[in-house]
Amino acid sequence: MTTTAVREPTATGPSARSRPPGRTRPPRNTGRHIFLAGISLLWLIPLLWAVYTSLRSYGDTAHNGYLSWPDGLSGENYQDAWTQSGMPRFFLNSVLITVPAVLGTLLFSAAVAFYVSRFSFRFNVALLMLFTAGNLLPAQVLITPLYRLYLQVPLPPWMSDSLLLYDSAWGIIAIHVAYQCGFCTFVLSNYMRTIPKEISEAAVVDGAPVWRQFFQIILPLCRPAFAALATLESIWIYNDFFWPLTLMNTGDKRPITSALANLQGQYFTNPNLIAAGALMTAIPTLLVYFALQRQFVSGLTIGSGKG
Repeated sequence: MTTTAVREPTATGPSARSRPPGRTRPPRNTGRHIFLAGISLLWLIPLLWAVYTSLRSYGDTAHNGYLSWPDGLSGENYQDAWTQSGMPRFFLNSVLITVPAVLGTLLFSAAVAFYVSRFSFRFNVALLMLFTAGNLLPAQVLITPLYRLYLQVPLPPWMSDSLLLYDSAWGIIAIHVAYQCGFCTFVLSNYMRTIPKEISEAAVVDGAPVWRQFFQIILPLCRPAFAALATLESIWIYNDFFWPLTLMNTGDKRPITSALANLQGQYFTNPNLIAAGALMTAIPTLLVYFALQRQFVSGLTIGSGKG
């Protein structure tokens, strides 16, 4: 009895060419990763340079130059920046402005976005465009009429020492809410359109009123979008310098960005001290981003594959 050996088919063509032993094909994404790493390094160079400058004394950089090896590194600039600029008070001012402004912006934007995305009426698109068009005007164009308006709007004594909307935290909160509602309304309306309308229809069948649909159904489903917008708005409002500079007269009421102005005199400026103060000012925004990083990324990417 003879047996016939079955020969396995061998692959032919370019894929079957022999490769030298120990050599593997390089990954296709190597060039992309190198490019992204280079771009990231370019973005980090100013930050690393600020950290390096803040750890050197002014006498060291004045004598040897900024492009030199340091005589020594210390955190003395951070201690001086914290005490000389009065940062604790300005940090509290920033919190009292940023938190209400972000919450008010998200609440009003969500209400408008819910109305234009879940209901159909004649001026649906026009209303959305009206809220979005406010972001197309630069702040410098609005400052003159806004300044005159703030000088004429009265406030009770418990809200403002000046008895006006000018030179009060309420005025800064109001302009941030008004100026940021357009962008947030646009983002939230597009996000709410991805939520199936069958959910709202089922709630109507169960007898849920509109306010209950808004607060108990739609808002919880928009949590990723709220996290992404809260991160962006916190950073933008916290870092704003223009509105407090023009709409506030009392320096002690201004937010943390104004504290950096206290670190420079009329005839002398210490760049090392200012670098330390700027880095300390940026710490809260980094904490907010890292705390909401996962929700921030998911809020920006969800719904991207839907038409």
